Amino acid sequence: MGMTSAKCIGVLGGLGPYAGLDLVHKIFDCTNAKTDQEHLPVLLYSFPNDIPPRVEFLLGKTAINPGYAMGELLVRLAEAGASVIGMPCNTAHSAPILDVALDILHKSGFQGQFVHMITETAKYIQAVYPSVKNVGVLCTQGAYHSKVFDMHFNKLGLNVLYLDDDGRSHLQNDISNSVYGIKAFSSPVTNIVKNDVELQAIHLAERKADLILMGCTEIPLALSGTDFQGIPLLDPTKVLAESLVRAFNPAKLKCNP
Repeated sequence: MGMTSAKCIGVLGGLGPYAGLDLVHKIFDCTNAKTDQEHLPVLLYSFPNDIPPRVEFLLGKTAINPGYAMGELLVRLAEAGASVIGMPCNTAHSAPILDVALDILHKSGFQGQFVHMITETAKYIQAVYPSVKNVGVLCTQGAYHSKVFDMHFNKLGLNVLYLDDDGRSHLQNDISNSVYGIKAFSSPVTNIVKNDVELQAIHLAERKADLILMGCTEIPLALSGTDFQGIPLLDPTKVLAESLVRAFNPAKLKCNP
């Protein structure tokens, strides 16, 4: 069997680049494997230079929809053998972007499964944290503007809490500032970012969030752990990793569902 015909998990990376690596890492972490050969086949496509900025499009600062480039990359993943595909970027799951990308993918004849990170996260919260009602979300300005979390969480009875205008502005700078932001300095993240992300999480805790969601895939680079001041702290990338393994080969899932 040629490599291009072998089935595998596909990861659309480059959104940002470290988020794709982080997802692959977490796929390996939640796979039940004791040898190299027992791990699942994973294909990471990371072409950040091909994908226009998501936040700028959602805020109306550019008319170039990144969904078109994303769709073409998804098709290339499928053609390379990806039968189950995930994308580690919450903002890119906003309907104006994702609908375009998935339309291109499905029109190509793709018969596999696209695993929707935000839908899977909402289902995970409902299953693992049934008492949670108010989800505090740390996210980009683009995700806030598109209300992508509200769209999928509200269906399951989950209320979404956001930072105020000042907090969201600070968090966006923590992510994208060219002098100290996570996109510019991912390994390691700068102390100014670590301190400010923690401060924004405190603000959500003060708003009585039952759970704090790291709703940008780069936030876990600055804020780690499974709880924050006694409040559950959830990483959607980990949820997506488990969901991808479950969709591709449920017998290989090591983590709890």
